[in-house]
Amino acid sequence: MPGKRTEVISWDEFFMKAAIAASQRSKDPKTQVGACIADTNQRILSVGYNGTPRGLDDDEFPWGTTDDPLHDKHNYVIHAEANAILNYRGSLKDMAHATVYVTLFPCHECAKTLVQAGIGEVVYLDDKYDGTLDNRIAKNILTRCKVSYRQVELSEG
Repeated sequence: MPGKRTEVISWDEFFMKAAIAASQRSKDPKTQVGACIADTNQRILSVGYNGTPRGLDDDEFPWGTTDDPLHDKHNYVIHAEANAILNYRGSLKDMAHATVYVTLFPCHECAKTLVQAGIGEVVYLDDKYDGTLDNRIAKNILTRCKVSYRQVELSEG
């Protein structure tokens, strides 16, 4: 009788792959972001991706940039982290000390939202805006509010 499989993916990989799957729902042609919130018992609480609010036809605005803020879709998009929190149907108490897995390091607005929801750790895949003012503010918010953050790499295969 063979022994059990030992080459299983880690919890970090499992939850990050769920975030990646969520990101594939995004219609943004430039940046698809996904988030997966897991509690301390390794249970998925919620997922989200960057997209327009329910009821707003995302065909109304072009994805390209425009000088008119009323017609720039980026002003209407809800970020993946906020969507994951808003998609959760349980009590926000369940998010206390939970971990959010995000495909892109959170902006400063999402960092504030994650802190307020009680998230205890941010695990991210990419930090393509590292060093920008917004990124430095986001990291400062997380650090000051004692929310840890770390980057994870996925194994090949």
